[in-house]
Amino acid sequence: MASHVDENRAGWNAQSDAYQAEHGAFLRVDRPAWGVWQIPEEELQVLGDVAGLDVLELGCGAAQWSIALARQGARVTGLDFSSQQLMHARRLLAEHGADFPLIEANAEEVPLPDASFDVVFCDHGALSFTDPRRTLPEAARLLRPGGLLAFSIISTFADMHWREGDDEPGERLVRDYFGIQEFEAEGIVSYTVPYGEWIRVLVESGFEVLSLTELQRPEGAESPYVTAAGAEWARRWPLDHIWRARRR
Repeated sequence: MASHVDENRAGWNAQSDAYQAEHGAFLRVDRPAWGVWQIPEEELQVLGDVAGLDVLELGCGAAQWSIALARQGARVTGLDFSSQQLMHARRLLAEHGADFPLIEANAEEVPLPDASFDVVFCDHGALSFTDPRRTLPEAARLLRPGGLLAFSIISTFADMHWREGDDEPGERLVRDYFGIQEFEAEGIVSYTVPYGEWIRVLVESGFEVLSLTELQRPEGAESPYVTAAGAEWARRWPLDHIWRARRR
């Protein structure tokens, strides 16, 4: 098992209670919504109609997204490598009368059979904290032919402008661009992936790239994830974005 998995598991176990206390209410269970601005899925139509589909959330956290999709008729499975995050997920399932499997596992090595799902997705979940060269082939293995992969992450554009230690990206390029880069902040390992590398790894993993949606902050939107300066930045440039790909 890669060292970044152990480090991130420990980091999320340590941060989970504080994270859910600060952000949990912002992550709604009554409707699915994307990214740091919680733009409604109904508006973006990333997943489409999920009723009757088998859906896997990679890095489900407290499972707010999965609960919302279960309410829409999806057969959901939530996966996370943090036992503490899954404790919060079990609490929310009980509070909202939801019932679906929660699996404690690493998204790079999922203990489930091939071709188990119609949709694999995450919203700033496992694809933010795992090596895409391992996670994308695993997502392809788990999907049925024609199945949908969708994931939101911090945009590569934002990463290139985000100086280590700053609370928001700036107006100058401060990071090298080429190559898949691993970096650490506050005990959590993340990956910066150039756009061409995302396409290459997706295609090599067995996907057809469908779209890349770059998210602009809606006028007047606020988020507990973003400073006031970061919110102004995100009106001009994409802070996060969503990839969609189809399993060939």
